[in-house]
Amino acid sequence: MKIIKNLFDSLRPSFEEGGKFERYYTAFEAMETFAFVPDHVTHNGTHIKDAIDLKRTMFLVVIATIPALLFGMWNTGHQHFLALGQFADLGDGMMEKFIFGAIKVLPIVVVSYAVGLGVEFGMAVYKRHSVEEGFLVSGMLIPLIMPVEVPLWMVAVATIFAVVIGKEVFGGTGMNILNPALTARAFLFFAYPTKMSGNSVWVNTTEGTPVDGYTGETLLAQSINSSSSYIDQAGTAYSSVNDTIYAAFMGWIPGSIGETSTFAILIGAAILLITGIGSWRIMLSFLLGGLAMSLLFNLWDVNEFMRVDPILQICMGGFMFGMVFMATDPVSAAQTNMGKWIYGFLAGFLGIMIRVFNPAYPEGVMMGILFMNVMAPLIDHYVIEANIKRRTKRAALAA
Repeated sequence: MKIIKNLFDSLRPSFEEGGKFERYYTAFEAMETFAFVPDHVTHNGTHIKDAIDLKRTMFLVVIATIPALLFGMWNTGHQHFLALGQFADLGDGMMEKFIFGAIKVLPIVVVSYAVGLGVEFGMAVYKRHSVEEGFLVSGMLIPLIMPVEVPLWMVAVATIFAVVIGKEVFGGTGMNILNPALTARAFLFFAYPTKMSGNSVWVNTTEGTPVDGYTGETLLAQSINSSSSYIDQAGTAYSSVNDTIYAAFMGWIPGSIGETSTFAILIGAAILLITGIGSWRIMLSFLLGGLAMSLLFNLWDVNEFMRVDPILQICMGGFMFGMVFMATDPVSAAQTNMGKWIYGFLAGFLGIMIRVFNPAYPEGVMMGILFMNVMAPLIDHYVIEANIKRRTKRAALAA
């Protein structure tokens, strides 16, 4: 580390004011502060003293996504070989499945980070301000919410859209009203729907020939109830709804790269909660909202999808991933404690409602969270207004 520190010290004069590369100082500063704690100090009194900064916060969130990423690599390979009739048992070909998945998933991650950070650095140099750290998380979340068959150029276009339209036009990190990663997914879904939905985008079959009768349907694309069972790529039917819930919880089902395993996602949730980065109020209220909507549908019981077991409903699709990594975005979520309860509950409630009511779009979590991102400032406004009125009334009574 001493060698790297000396290298930065020797290069700094060339990037400082009056140096040969003065215009690119922001890019140099970003690289230096990413490797080492910045030596900037405040000149006025501080309200909060903490050893962590924004880069370290973002880095911890990236660490929390690693379980979902690693499982997503294995599951990508598992679904591929399952479709080809190979390594049908979960324990067979573990390394082959992981290597195949890594080969398919890592390029998506690399493109997301390379394009996104490239745009961030370019914007920083153009506007002459420090490089913002928000994309450190978005760069990982974007690949995890994509199907494995998404073309790399689409990932690049969606990433550019998310950074420029979803974040920079609002003023950059801390000013955006929408979650950048969900903005990228929404852009692709509405611009290229055939690449983001259907039965062929969730399982890679470009290498090899799939067996006859192959289907890439996710749980959301099948009608699941207590009397029917999920059928996987190999044609094996899970015998009961409990077996289906277990498969959905563990994650060996088709779906977006990082969204299938509730177990892996909960490991990430534990990391966020223990470190104090994730909001337990939003996570809990989001879960309660989803369960409440699912139970209401069970009572209504108009079609088969309304009969889905509430536990299965929250384990499949992007519900848990949205709950842990999307709804808890500290910028686009509600800021007040009461607002977080309202925001999270309605996001989970609407996510399940849209999922069931909209036959053209069997996953509503993205739309539910984006809608509540827009409503979050309004929720906080009315919560603050209610607090002001309550305190004013209390003061009048005391007087």
